[in-house]
Amino acid sequence: MRATRTALVVGAAVTALAVAGCGGGSDEAVTTDTATTTEPATPAGSTLKGSVGPGFEISLSTEDGQAVTSLAAGTYTLEVDDQSGIHNFHLTGTGVDVTTDVGATGVESFELTVEAGTYKFVCDPHASSMNGSFEVSG
Repeated sequence: MRATRTALVVGAAVTALAVAGCGGGSDEAVTTDTATTTEPATPAGSTLKGSVGPGFEISLSTEDGQAVTSLAAGTYTLEVDDQSGIHNFHLTGTGVDVTTDVGATGVESFELTVEAGTYKFVCDPHASSMNGSFEVSG
């Protein structure tokens, strides 16, 4: 009885594997798309926060404080908080070239329209150490 039960289990397993290995009646290859697409977290029309100083720091973030690494193409408001008279915030990219003045401090706002490409922000007097970039997707 035990040998019969074992034979039935083994037979069922072999049958299941044979059926699973069979691709069905179609001669077409089956492919699975495993690529994922992530949309930029910041939608067009949002406000971006730029900051420079008081030390040797420069940053660009969303309204909720997340660092900007990618954006969707569109129009944004950039609010730059320039906290030091020895720095500036200079943003460049396709069709964009905005800057605060070295020597000036305070908050300055800019309206930006960004297109697909790479954008860079720097403190011009300290560009080698105070810089960042982000990508814009179409």
